[in-house]
Amino acid sequence: MLETKTKTPNLLGSLVNLAVPITALVGIISLQVFWPPEDSPLKEKVVLDSTDAVLAEQKKALQLNLLKASPTFGFDNLIADWVFLQFLQYFGDDAARNETGFSLSEDYFDIITRLDPRWVDIYLFLSNSLSIYEAKPKVAIEYMTRGTNVLSPEIDPKAWQVWRFKGMDQLLLAGDIPGAIRSHEMAAEWTDNTSYQEFSSLFRNTAEFLKTDPDSKLIKFNAWLWVYYQTRDSRVQERAQQEIIKLGGKVEITETGEKRFVLPDAAK
Repeated sequence: MLETKTKTPNLLGSLVNLAVPITALVGIISLQVFWPPEDSPLKEKVVLDSTDAVLAEQKKALQLNLLKASPTFGFDNLIADWVFLQFLQYFGDDAARNETGFSLSEDYFDIITRLDPRWVDIYLFLSNSLSIYEAKPKVAIEYMTRGTNVLSPEIDPKAWQVWRFKGMDQLLLAGDIPGAIRSHEMAAEWTDNTSYQEFSSLFRNTAEFLKTDPDSKLIKFNAWLWVYYQTRDSRVQERAQQEIIKLGGKVEITETGEKRFVLPDAAK
């Protein structure tokens, strides 16, 4: 925590100097990429005038392409934060997405993972949107590799999650069993000596199972269970439930009204 009583005028001057380029950068990005603001009357007019969702999608694509070509002035993380907020608005616009789909998710996460590949928390959104919604697991894996290339448990104790998401997409959607084995081995290694060490044996066992039985229904069942319970996104949960049923899983409702999945011995 900063102790203001020990600060000198030099610090105040430094903060002022830092504020100038930040303000300038925000102004540039606002004008070039995100103008007009989402909550402005002018923005409302643009939306009303452009009733064609396809045209709106094309406009967003142009904005993202412009951002890719724009200088960052060293504020990579700030811009990555901004783009992620824009992605959440885009992703949450159900009416527009029902018309055009989620094709721009790839562009959003291309920018985010280039500017801030160490941002662990975005990779769950990346995996769900690219692998599940867009059916582009290979693109998702490529972008997640940007994270695994630069992260470590020392940088972020949760960094193992990127290996786990990568391994799940390799196993369930890309059909890359050798890649899935390596990813789970790395996830296990990165949980060692962290507060997440309890997951280490799970990931190692998954890797060993895949080595002996690459088409294991039990492993895939448990993997889709993980997908189901690690998100509250109803579409992702619906996809996971469908895949569980395809594997022979059964859906049961407990006495408390909760949903439970079981894999009968005959289906294993």
